[in-house]
Amino acid sequence: MRMIFKVSFYVRSNYENKSGKSPLMIRIYLNKEMLNVGSSGIYVDKKLWCNSTSRMKGRTQEALVVNAQLDEISTSFQEIFKRHESDADLTLEKIKNFFLGKDKAKITILEFYDDYLKELQAQVGTIKAKATYHKYSGTKRHFENFLRYKYRRKDLMPKELTHQVINDFETYLRSVANLKINTATKILKFFKTVVRDAQKKDLITHDPFMNHHFQLEYVDRGFLTDEEIKCIMEKEFPTARLEAVRDIFIFSCFCGLAYIDVANLTQDNIVTLDGKRWIMTTRQKTKVPSNILLLDIPAMIIEKYRGRTKDGKLLPILSNQKMNSYLKEIGDVCGIKKNLTYHLARHTFATMILSKGVPIESVSKMLGHTNIRTTQVYARITNKKIEEDMLALAGKLDNFNDSINQIKK
Repeated sequence: MRMIFKVSFYVRSNYENKSGKSPLMIRIYLNKEMLNVGSSGIYVDKKLWCNSTSRMKGRTQEALVVNAQLDEISTSFQEIFKRHESDADLTLEKIKNFFLGKDKAKITILEFYDDYLKELQAQVGTIKAKATYHKYSGTKRHFENFLRYKYRRKDLMPKELTHQVINDFETYLRSVANLKINTATKILKFFKTVVRDAQKKDLITHDPFMNHHFQLEYVDRGFLTDEEIKCIMEKEFPTARLEAVRDIFIFSCFCGLAYIDVANLTQDNIVTLDGKRWIMTTRQKTKVPSNILLLDIPAMIIEKYRGRTKDGKLLPILSNQKMNSYLKEIGDVCGIKKNLTYHLARHTFATMILSKGVPIESVSKMLGHTNIRTTQVYARITNKKIEEDMLALAGKLDNFNDSINQIKK
């Protein structure tokens, strides 16, 4: 028999607080049974309450906020019901206890976060990268600092993690921590992933991120022009170290691999198919295959360093931090004003081949993107491409040349 579960709210009209508002009470139904859960913690003017809809009347800011909170509570109950609908011994009392967290030992948000990090650390080296662990542990430090700064607290109970706390956390990241909008948003998204895990494990029965909108600013990822690439390639450097960094950077400019994927390359990743050599690897970040035809320039760089690397690696790559440090020096020597980082090579490859007519679907496959929308970020139109397209168009307009003489008169 299919069970019918409902949530409703009613005003406790025989009580008012100092503001003249009455508490909203929660009532749940399972088939023909009913149970009063208790106060929702929300107070309203009973004159503005609608019994038939179980919501506040009107479209005022207060009504919108209160009704959104009630929707959140209803959603939490419905999610609990769906998770336990198949339980043979499901009762209204059990649903209530799940909602109130009475079925669990007292565990705090940061205690749960510690357990989450332990599970994550155990996966490092297999299905998770070390950098991923550091991002989540860094997010935890930000949240700890936020609690001390804003609330003078060391931790929170799950029920205390409200939508307001999330808003305050975002404000803290962008003001006190002085982070840029995109960086703050990334941290919030990491935190949301942990919260989602807590929800799946029934530690948190509400959604503190409900109706929270993440903000992102457009960032011009930058790229090198053909002339700038040639300048770096043709420059003579005084040390072998700078020359090697230059070579490996140029390697990525012509294959599009990210730093970590280049660092992981071995001879096994060079595969010959139908007489053509390919770089065949799997991106460490997304676990998506990335297959790129080995062009002449990266092939020459591989040959240059054959037998000169350690641990069977294809190229003598340094740490990402050292690579970027040397690349800044290379940028200065070459008179390039752009912020030269290793990842700029990947952006350059994507922009260069898109502007030269390679279909975006092919570029997406080569870059190992999971979604073509990620690749569309690189689909910028360069001035050189506009010039080439307009010259091609001019050639197709020659049939108008005879008519122009009439205009000249």
